[in-house]
Amino acid sequence: MSSEKIWKCAHRRTDTSVHRSGLTYVVRIHKFLEKTKKKKVDRDAKSEWDGSNPVVQEQEKLRKKVTGLMKKQKLQAVRQIVKRQDDSKPWNQEAKAKVGSRLIELLLQTAYIQSPASQLADSPPDIRPAFVHTLKTVMIETKNTGRRFGVIQCDPLVRKGLEKTARHMVIPYMPMLVPPVKWTGYDKGAHLFLPSYVMRTHGARQQREAVKSASREQLKPVFEALDTLGSTKWRVNKRLLNVVDRIWSSGGRLADLVDRDDIALPAQPDTEDEAVLRKWRWKVKSVKKENRERHSQRCDIELKLVVARKLKDEEGFFYPHNLDFRGRAYPMHPHLNHLGSDVCRGILEFSEGRSLGKSGLRWLKIHLANLFAGGVDKLSHEGRIAFTENHLDDIFDSADRPLEGRRWWLNAEDPFQCLAVCINLSEALRSSSPETTISHIPIHQDGSCNGLQHYAALGRDKLGAAAVNLVAGEKPADVYSGIAARVLEIMKRDSQKDPTAFPDALHARVLINQVDRKLVKQTVMTSVYGVTYIGARDQIKRRLKERHAIADDTELFRASCYAAKVSSIDNSVALHLYQVKKLVPYIEQLLHP
Repeated sequence: MSSEKIWKCAHRRTDTSVHRSGLTYVVRIHKFLEKTKKKKVDRDAKSEWDGSNPVVQEQEKLRKKVTGLMKKQKLQAVRQIVKRQDDSKPWNQEAKAKVGSRLIELLLQTAYIQSPASQLADSPPDIRPAFVHTLKTVMIETKNTGRRFGVIQCDPLVRKGLEKTARHMVIPYMPMLVPPVKWTGYDKGAHLFLPSYVMRTHGARQQREAVKSASREQLKPVFEALDTLGSTKWRVNKRLLNVVDRIWSSGGRLADLVDRDDIALPAQPDTEDEAVLRKWRWKVKSVKKENRERHSQRCDIELKLVVARKLKDEEGFFYPHNLDFRGRAYPMHPHLNHLGSDVCRGILEFSEGRSLGKSGLRWLKIHLANLFAGGVDKLSHEGRIAFTENHLDDIFDSADRPLEGRRWWLNAEDPFQCLAVCINLSEALRSSSPETTISHIPIHQDGSCNGLQHYAALGRDKLGAAAVNLVAGEKPADVYSGIAARVLEIMKRDSQKDPTAFPDALHARVLINQVDRKLVKQTVMTSVYGVTYIGARDQIKRRLKERHAIADDTELFRASCYAAKVSSIDNSVALHLYQVKKLVPYIEQLLHP
């Protein structure tokens, strides 16, 4: 397909814009180097340069500086220099799209792949394009019409190859082997050479300028907090990494790791029945979507493991932190960090260990129960300790034979973190002096629905505070379980109704056995931040899909709609907490009359 046809499909889409790939800057840099090189050639040919021309001297210095920075891969600094020297007009959107389309056309014309099976000496070569340009139609439900647009599809062999190349990727903003530079300004701190900014503004100029103009004294507490987070030294738990590697190399599928194989596409039925064919096409679409999601998850796991393997022999490393636009602190490295998934938290541990002591041993047992969850984490501290002590045989077996034994640790809600604690606890309890055993395990502490906690505090609501653990109690209160119980009560009542008069009765009957705290947790948590009905529906749909509770996609969608509607009956258990929300517009009016 010609670049003109590609451009017609893409001229309104920013994806084809070469600005995203930085090609405009590549052209600017090339023009700058050619311009300064030409002056040098003219000087040598005419012998008119005596070394005193300040303009030529400045150009020479800049050229040397640019080439030096390029060798050090400091592209941001190169861009700034070239931008000041380039007086050409920036490319408009149409020019960017046309250049990008031409580059895509060249890729389609020159990139080919050969199937490994066809590389045998006695078989003809199976050489085919690695990428193809096709047109895709997406239906718009609200308008009952379709929209066509161009897409670039890669061969399945290319996708598999990309998954394997993650280990060879150069990943920017890796964890640092030395303590991060202390923050002293908007762009001064964290990494030694890579551009680092104290806040991720994502192009929001007003927000960026506000942070830059804030006084250093005002930002000092923020800088100190980020420095403290960045000064924590971490290391890789090699035993855990070995277990993860073994599971991953054998195909995944355990401990919430994604399956490394795609789902086979359903065969086309031998029929002309349009209803059957429509159902088949829907299944094909669903399988392709699932395979795309699996591919994304596989790439994510590969990146995490690449970083872990690169750092496994290091004595320790550090994570520079900065803020998002809300003021929340996050590690600048995105893949393997302590705020990540269970596999990340299981692989990472503190580099500097400490003796457990009596208190540490107690908390290690509590921590294991918290990670196992399933209701155990809602017991009193003594109840959680008793749970751990009642499962010592399972804990020892998990530590000694994680994949060959009974695999008790796989029953935990956070299996890899649970296994890490099993190993450390086994070492301690088997030693002659458990309390002197060195531990590197982080004991995680978390709030209970922080959004509701804020509302309870703002409203001085004692009942609400008790529901979200703002006041002491014998065992943790669980607002999610309370709301789940209320939702279950409503569904049981609805399930008794006549389906002809109340169609959702059928959905209620299907969902009764699926209602638990995990089903409603995300919806309750995000409702505080203004989640919409559609958002709540999609959240519940994902939970039901994970459980394979409803096979038919249409029924899954309808059941999710019903569950979202029931869950959003203002979450009766937390209704009194939401009353505080009504005060927010009034407070805003007082602050900004």
